[in-house]
Amino acid sequence: MSRLIAGLLVVLAVLLAGCSPTAPTGSGTSGTPTGASAGSVATPGWAEGMATVPESRLPAEARRTLALIDRGGPYPYARDGIVFGNFERHLPKHQRGYYHEYTVRTPGSRDRGARRIITGQGGEFYYTGDHYNSFRAVLR
Repeated sequence: MSRLIAGLLVVLAVLLAGCSPTAPTGSGTSGTPTGASAGSVATPGWAEGMATVPESRLPAEARRTLALIDRGGPYPYARDGIVFGNFERHLPKHQRGYYHEYTVRTPGSRDRGARRIITGQGGEFYYTGDHYNSFRAVLR
């Protein structure tokens, strides 16, 4: 019985050490400013002044769309990758063609739904869950 308890304590210690906020995350923190915690992601200049969301906090479908973008496709919707016009002017102003949009699947929706990932040529990623009414900069 005492061996079982000792074994469980060792497993618990290993699990807790792996969940420590100062443990390396493997996600890279080269952009983390001095004084930030090791697991945090610095807010890039292009996202200053706007709402942000860490990639890990996006809906699972949005994370899948980001993985498809990283791989270059193939995309499930014919309109994925088209130019996003930014007609609502919620994103920083750039020349036409700077932004592109990708569908984030919405479970239960019969069409593309309202969720999108917008990419910018400067490496920006934005998420909208309400069909361009609001955006959050995705921190990766």
